[in-house]
Amino acid sequence: MELKKLIYTVEDGIAVITMNYMKNLNAIDEQMADELMYVVDAAEKDPNVKVVVLKGTDRAFSAGGDIGYFYQLIQAGGEVNMDGLISKVGVVADGLKRMSKMVITSVCGAAAGAGVSLALGGDFMICADNAKFILAFVNLGLVPDTGATYLLTKSIGTSRTMELAATGRPVGAEEAKALGLAYKVVPKEELDEATMKFAKKLAAGPLLSYKNIKKQIYNAAYTDYKQWLVETEVPTQREVAASMDFQEGCKAFMEKRKANFEGK
Repeated sequence: MELKKLIYTVEDGIAVITMNYMKNLNAIDEQMADELMYVVDAAEKDPNVKVVVLKGTDRAFSAGGDIGYFYQLIQAGGEVNMDGLISKVGVVADGLKRMSKMVITSVCGAAAGAGVSLALGGDFMICADNAKFILAFVNLGLVPDTGATYLLTKSIGTSRTMELAATGRPVGAEEAKALGLAYKVVPKEELDEATMKFAKKLAAGPLLSYKNIKKQIYNAAYTDYKQWLVETEVPTQREVAASMDFQEGCKAFMEKRKANFEGK
């Protein structure tokens, strides 16, 4: 596959997936989702890959969904159907957790919406001190997707997940570390070095042990993940995406005004 929104390299046993489409701050559209599915599968199947790093750019990790695209559809009177996109990113989300290789997510700047979910999708998250996590779905009249509520509930419990999902408030790098979501926080200018140093350490480690540790944890905590994505996440997002509240939330976001939700 020709990669247009990602950069994928393999060197010294480390596969680096760089989301690199700053036109929309690495928002995850169908093209990005297709490319992510492709490289996650390629990394899993490549015997030369020992560790995977998923990162964004200096400006942002990922802004989540492409709200501008949804806005154009709404303005044109078209239907917004996210089922295909959500199904694809679900494959990516489950693929990262199921993968037999260790996955490091390296986060600089904003991770919003589905970007939060991708950041949580690895086994270790290393953050720049300017990293910010925003479950912004609720501000648009949507629900979290790409496995966010599933992963957060497993990690920080139902009460804290409810708070973050229902308020959409930003979480900084240090709070993410305090919550146990981030493995390490470093100055922005040291992020790449810290990430690659840790990746090299893992790549030189007992890979068979790592593979089976991941398998144990997946089977202990995530065996119903794919089923949840299909049976819970897709239909709940489908319902809210068809609502007038989503249309209003999307318009308000693009028009830089406060949304007037009516619960319809």
